[in-house]
Amino acid sequence: MTDESTGNGEKAEAEVDGVEVEVEVEAPEEEAGEKEEYTVCGEDLLSRVKQLVREGNIRRITIRSEEGNTLIEIPLAIGVVGVMLLPVWAAVGAIAALVTNCTIAVERRED
Repeated sequence: MTDESTGNGEKAEAEVDGVEVEVEVEAPEEEAGEKEEYTVCGEDLLSRVKQLVREGNIRRITIRSEEGNTLIEIPLAIGVVGVMLLPVWAAVGAIAALVTNCTIAVERRED
């Protein structure tokens, strides 16, 4: 694949398998907040995510597989509590049952 970028937020032409396509180039997200990564085994995943949420200064949690594929992104708003997170806990629990090791990327709010 070749890419002839014209700048952020603009159109660019790319060639994929001999076919030219026009793609929109998005501007990269601003670096906001502090980022950390933790590697955990599947059985510790849910407890570690719950512990991070309890800390309260988390903006986003991303869980990635060993290969680097994003499995789930959890955006956290101020004031998100208990019952509202039940579907998230169910999803994280299902991921924990399927993976052996994964990486938790945490983006913290700057206060």
